[in-house]
Amino acid sequence: MRLDALSRLVRLSLARERRGAFFSAFGVAMGVGTLVFFIGLGLGVGQVIREKIFPNDARMVDVVPAAVSLGSLLGGGKLDAEAVERLRSLPGVEAAHRKMNVRVPAVTRYDGAFFGTKLRMGMEVLAMGVEPSLVKGDTQMGEFKDPGEGQPIPVLVSTRLLELYNKTFAPARKLPQLSANMIVGFGFPVEFNRSYVSANSATGPSRSVQTQVVGASDRAMFAGITIPLETAMRINREAGVDADTFTGVTLVATDPSKVPALVDAVKAMGLEIDDQERRMAENTGAAVALTTSALALLSILICILAAVNIAHALSASVRARAKEIGVMQAVGASRSDIRAIVLAESAVVGLAGGAIGTGVALLASLGVNRFAAGYLPNFPFKPDSFFSFPWPVVLGGVVLGLLAALAGAYFPSRRAAATDPARTLAG
Repeated sequence: MRLDALSRLVRLSLARERRGAFFSAFGVAMGVGTLVFFIGLGLGVGQVIREKIFPNDARMVDVVPAAVSLGSLLGGGKLDAEAVERLRSLPGVEAAHRKMNVRVPAVTRYDGAFFGTKLRMGMEVLAMGVEPSLVKGDTQMGEFKDPGEGQPIPVLVSTRLLELYNKTFAPARKLPQLSANMIVGFGFPVEFNRSYVSANSATGPSRSVQTQVVGASDRAMFAGITIPLETAMRINREAGVDADTFTGVTLVATDPSKVPALVDAVKAMGLEIDDQERRMAENTGAAVALTTSALALLSILICILAAVNIAHALSASVRARAKEIGVMQAVGASRSDIRAIVLAESAVVGLAGGAIGTGVALLASLGVNRFAAGYLPNFPFKPDSFFSFPWPVVLGGVVLGLLAALAGAYFPSRRAAATDPARTLAG
């Protein structure tokens, strides 16, 4: 049968069965729309978790000393210069970035102007030194290196800490909200080897230094300040504490596929992998995926019900049009022609339902985002959009509508093609 003739017959049939076609398309649209909506929501929330809350580079492996290691009794299991060189020489390692915590307590006391607001505050400070290569590109002012005695220490702050400050601490204290660019150049004093809460401190007197924020980084210490590694080593050395072993080493693999073998090699050295944030990201992502899957299953059930409804509607339509089908067969229509007519009718209904359902899901996501922007509180890591709709999801919604309709039309089309024209016309 020619395509133009087939399309004309389909138009006439759908126009005659307007009501049934509408309800069939509506069922498909409901199933497809809810499925696309919840998949988009799951992908969007998962993207926020991966990129904002727990940002991780698939090539990076954080190595830390083992809490308890038999290797340490034999000279292994600690992160000294020799261990770092062994890590750097492992197969698949592109770079090794050393880290060292400042091993003495520290406090800051600030009393002065804070971006147009008077601020007086004192608090404990944690500090960690990292190699400049680890945070390369995040420094917006000067160089991230040890400035030497008597000079302001360059400091990087965590972008996540800045987010928490803007969304929780600043509104509660009526302080100004800050951007990463605004804080560049801001200075504050830090007094090392002193604590407000602990009477224990390292040997030697406390010393006060000036620090200056030079940027914000995803790799900066979350609950503290990040300073150059050489500065941290100098402060530890001057305080008489360990300045030779490192707190951690961040390995960068040449390829993500090398990471499992790299992890095994690190553990064989008596060291451990600090994958706490990675595991938290995976667990949170798994919870989101599980919830999304449950809602998606509900949507698929709606699509199955829509297919059953299409099968029921077409079966009734085939019975009602038995004489019409018999006449078409009598004048030369083949079984494949009859089957094609029924399948084409259902395909149009499925495509329409799939397209409408996908469009409604996209519009609903815009409505949810607008509602969230206008009425939900400005909580930490609040995204501009809670949804993500890559093109395979959008196209898949339309295709799913088509497949659901064709599945529902399969048996009615076979029944229509099996009609005996002689018996039907004979009444």
